[in-house]
Amino acid sequence: MMSGAEEREAGGGPAAPSAALPGPAAIATGASGEAGGAEEAAASLLGGARPHGEAGADPDAPPKKRLRAAGTGSGGPEGAAGSVKLEERLYSVLCCTVCLDLPKASVYQCTNGHLMCAGCFIHLLADARLKEEQATCPNCRCEISKSLCCRNLAVEKAVSELPSECGFCMQQFPRSLLERHQKEECQDRCNQVAPGVTKGHKEAVFSFPRVTQCKYKRIGCPWQGPYHELSVHEAECTHPTKTGNELMEILDEMDQTRKKEMQLYNSIFSLLSFEKIGYTEAQFRPYRTDDFITRLYYETPRLTVLNQTWVLKARVNDSERNPNLSCKRTLSFQLILKSKVNAPLECSFLLLEGPYDDVQIRPVIYHFIFSNESNETDYMALPIVDSVECNKLLAAKNINLRLFIFQIQK
Repeated sequence: MMSGAEEREAGGGPAAPSAALPGPAAIATGASGEAGGAEEAAASLLGGARPHGEAGADPDAPPKKRLRAAGTGSGGPEGAAGSVKLEERLYSVLCCTVCLDLPKASVYQCTNGHLMCAGCFIHLLADARLKEEQATCPNCRCEISKSLCCRNLAVEKAVSELPSECGFCMQQFPRSLLERHQKEECQDRCNQVAPGVTKGHKEAVFSFPRVTQCKYKRIGCPWQGPYHELSVHEAECTHPTKTGNELMEILDEMDQTRKKEMQLYNSIFSLLSFEKIGYTEAQFRPYRTDDFITRLYYETPRLTVLNQTWVLKARVNDSERNPNLSCKRTLSFQLILKSKVNAPLECSFLLLEGPYDDVQIRPVIYHFIFSNESNETDYMALPIVDSVECNKLLAAKNINLRLFIFQIQK
């Protein structure tokens, strides 16, 4: 009878270490108690089934997902060897099961413990809303929703301690310290998006504007570059030596840009002086058209503002046939007067986020003259910052916004 050590020697040496460590596996599986959950997630990420088809054929897939699917990332074929660093093994266990990248903020898990970064989680919920389906986990197909899924604080903390490479100087820092380093400390920092960090609906963007711009920017110097070159540039900058006429031309252009930015705020202050001002909370509810090809649209119950009855409607991507296939998401809305009026009603109006929402909407003032013959506006773009913010609205059961109406007196 051979001992365990003798049997291993007879078998040709020690067994290869597992790719999933006991500690991270317990973290990744969360409260589900599924012993092999982390290992299954890691296996699927290292070349198994992909949640959304072949990542190599998807040009919109996040860069790290394309690299890992092709086997060139840290979790590629060479990652199966026992010499793989602990950080790389943890990366495979703690990364998002959708984009295969380490989460940069909140981490959500399904009831079976599979992890999703906040961007991918919201995107899955929005896609399900557009397709009129129940959102499911891309790994185990269990139902997911804001009420069924919870944040995994242990994973968030573990990810924040993992080393990450600065996109400017290529040195490694804990992820919790990386943003501060890139923004304030890195000697190679500049005001461009850090290399390797791309825009997209599934990835955050680290952009640090005006960090290393020339101090003569106020008189038109466009220079931007690494921080360690700033003093050399400022010593040689030609803008301080420009003539008064040259500087006046530059300042005139800057004044025009500033006027456009201030015009909106001045318009809002002017509206606040109107005699008749009304606002209400508008709750958009999702509906489907009765056409052969059903389309998602939103509509509010009847609203009473300024003693008149109104209805708001909204549509996704201007009623595009399959908005779920598009990474770009937009919402447009229409204001309809339901009351009968004795004379034309001239109004200015705008939509803003509700008091308990975190969606970012730029204020835009619209103007329309309502009458019995012309009682509805055209569809106008809801000025959402980007598609990520639009997904936040689409992922919710109802869209809650605040409507302001200002009646213009004759």
